[in-house]
Amino acid sequence: MSDYRYNAMIGAGGIGTGSFFLLEGNHTLGREESRGGRFLDRRDYCKLHIISHYVQALLGADFKTVPIGKVGADDAGDRLFGEMSEAGLNLRYVRKSQTLPTLFSFCYIYPDGSGGNMTTTDSACSEVDAVFIAEAEEEFNSYKGMGIALAVPEVSLQARAELLRLATEHGFLRVASFTSEEIQAGGINDMLAQTDLLAINLDEAGAIARMNPESRTPEEIVEGCVQAVARKNPKMQISITAGSKGSWCRDGNILHHIPVHRVKAESTAGAGDAYVSGIIAGLTAGLDLKDAAYLGSLTGAMSVTSPHTINKEINRKSLQAFAGDNSIPVNGAVQGFLRGRI
Repeated sequence: MSDYRYNAMIGAGGIGTGSFFLLEGNHTLGREESRGGRFLDRRDYCKLHIISHYVQALLGADFKTVPIGKVGADDAGDRLFGEMSEAGLNLRYVRKSQTLPTLFSFCYIYPDGSGGNMTTTDSACSEVDAVFIAEAEEEFNSYKGMGIALAVPEVSLQARAELLRLATEHGFLRVASFTSEEIQAGGINDMLAQTDLLAINLDEAGAIARMNPESRTPEEIVEGCVQAVARKNPKMQISITAGSKGSWCRDGNILHHIPVHRVKAESTAGAGDAYVSGIIAGLTAGLDLKDAAYLGSLTGAMSVTSPHTINKEINRKSLQAFAGDNSIPVNGAVQGFLRGRI
């Protein structure tokens, strides 16, 4: 067995797929407009799948990754189930819905790189509720005091609240994220009280700070978010990704900025989830939050060199080579992790 600080990660969130469609013209798509375009050769995945994949790839067989979720009894569900199995994930709590399809997102992209997506709400993920999460209590008992809980979007807040409740009861490190819409709607304060590490992006940080990202600097938003979070849960650690602006993390009373690594990007989709994966892997291996965030930044940088939202080339060895090939400085703690000394 390894000397990891934690032995398993149990996570709840969306599992699904999607397509990318490149529109012709940069003007905003109108309500009744018809617009040409073409599908891109990119595979899309959801948060729970992305983070689970990278955590397993970075930590290896000594670490158990247990996603909790649902896919449809359809071709997409079969493919995702097969890919997760191939990655070494424990799929005991990934079930197939007999009535609803696998979650699907249609991502549209303008030529300038901006865009948005539309995601099905009547998917198998909507069947993941608190009762379904509670079926995994046996897993929490197995890793009492030695596990990480991951609660991410695309399943209900009630399901994620149950995951965090079980994690609290069994002494897990609790990692959570929320969408801007969930934050603005309220009702997450009890969940924040049961979160050790809040992993969000700049837009979500703005929702917590009640600041408009278009009228405030990233630094102002980060500082406002940190202050708002401290009022709700003074002990909570936080990581905030901001695309080309880099990322921030707060460990105790210290706020650190981690610059972005400049690499040739095929697609930035999924980079934030790759970043969170690196943090989780680093914390598991005993790194402090700042060093874990540097590992997250490196993981995110390599993730964008793939057109797909999971870069299946990523592991410790490939990350080390990637850092060298791109002249990315790596400190001793992160280097030790990449070389397998941790």
